[in-house]
Amino acid sequence: MRGFTRFLLFTLIVVIVGGGVFLATWDIPAPVAPVEVTIPDSRFPK
Repeated sequence: MRGFTRFLLFTLIVVIVGGGVFLATWDIPAPVAPVEVTIPDSRFPK
């Protein structure tokens, strides 16, 4: 049972570190669609 627990812990650590490296090196593309939002004047204090 001790060997299985060690294997499970090792696997969990490898998955977490691998996920962190993947997210740190992933080149996420910027959105290309323009966003236009009309904000009414009533939202601004006078």
